[in-house]
Amino acid sequence: MLSRPPIPGGFREFLTKSNALALAVGVIIGASLGSVVNTLVNDVIMPPIGWMLGGVDFSELKYVLGTNPAGEEVAIGWGALLNSIIVFIIVAFVVYLISKIFIKEVPPEPTKACPFCLEPNAEAATKCRACASAI
Repeated sequence: MLSRPPIPGGFREFLTKSNALALAVGVIIGASLGSVVNTLVNDVIMPPIGWMLGGVDFSELKYVLGTNPAGEEVAIGWGALLNSIIVFIIVAFVVYLISKIFIKEVPPEPTKACPFCLEPNAEAATKCRACASAI
């Protein structure tokens, strides 16, 4: 039988009681999702749009500024920027949908207001936490 390597108690507690594990999983999934969406945009979405617009390859669109002394073209690649913006929008939308599905908002605990300073206090409180008046 294989045994797990020991994890120091403080580190295990950190992982289980904080959102570090959820953050790590999110980063890994986000990186994978980014590459999938990048392929989706570059290979599935943009080619038909380019074809409908007369055979335009968006990744090759650029604004040529001139040539450098070595004779190479100096250009602003705005087509690649457009592809990156579309990738960002799709990734942001998918992350939003995933977060809406998996992250449930915790309802706020019931409170009662102090009659003197109107500070919200826990429902079971007998003294106000702001002005120390009896509630």
